[in-house]
Amino acid sequence: MNILLVEDDTRLASFVSKGLVEAGYAVTHATNGEDGFHELTNGDFDLAIADVMLPKLDGLSMIEQARAQGVKTPILILSARRSVDERIRGLQAGGDDYLVKPFDFGELLARIQAILRRGMDMQPTQLAVGPLRMDLVRRRVERDGTEIVLHAREFALLEYLMRNAGKVVSKTSILHHVWGYDFDPSTNVVETRICRLREKLDTAGAKSCVRTIRGFGYVLEAGE
Repeated sequence: MNILLVEDDTRLASFVSKGLVEAGYAVTHATNGEDGFHELTNGDFDLAIADVMLPKLDGLSMIEQARAQGVKTPILILSARRSVDERIRGLQAGGDDYLVKPFDFGELLARIQAILRRGMDMQPTQLAVGPLRMDLVRRRVERDGTEIVLHAREFALLEYLMRNAGKVVSKTSILHHVWGYDFDPSTNVVETRICRLREKLDTAGAKSCVRTIRGFGYVLEAGE
């Protein structure tokens, strides 16, 4: 899943980004409100995290303008302003939740998961491709009832492939949706992760369901 982080404090942004990546999310970082607005209105994100005190365009104005443009991406507001009035302002501007700084990363992650669960109430919570089954709520993958244990990044990679089953997805597209915009496209991390994912799927009996289309990318097929 893709998360947009709009935060001008580089140390805090690095801390949050690192934790989210370790939890299996792809993170795009914008350092000011104008860039954040551009990403919100042009990108494809499952959730955005936005500070209030941002350069160029403050966080609440950014959110209000994005909502006026029809952006429906859930937004979690971060702010050192802790008064009830400030929290009400943030929610009325279009925020879906409000977390006061300083905060514990565990609470931030729990709030993110809660917001995403709300969105899943309107979406399928399970994916199925041939014998493969993915439970998005329990974060569990099975093949004919046998569990396949995946790390967070492997789960995110398989989720993206399953959502695009039967379609060829490029390395660039995978980097964007699974690792985020800022990842070096010259890296071989996709090839390495695909190889590891194949090994686990092969062990579970779903051999050769991830096929390489040379010069184009990868495709997840139903398998035998």
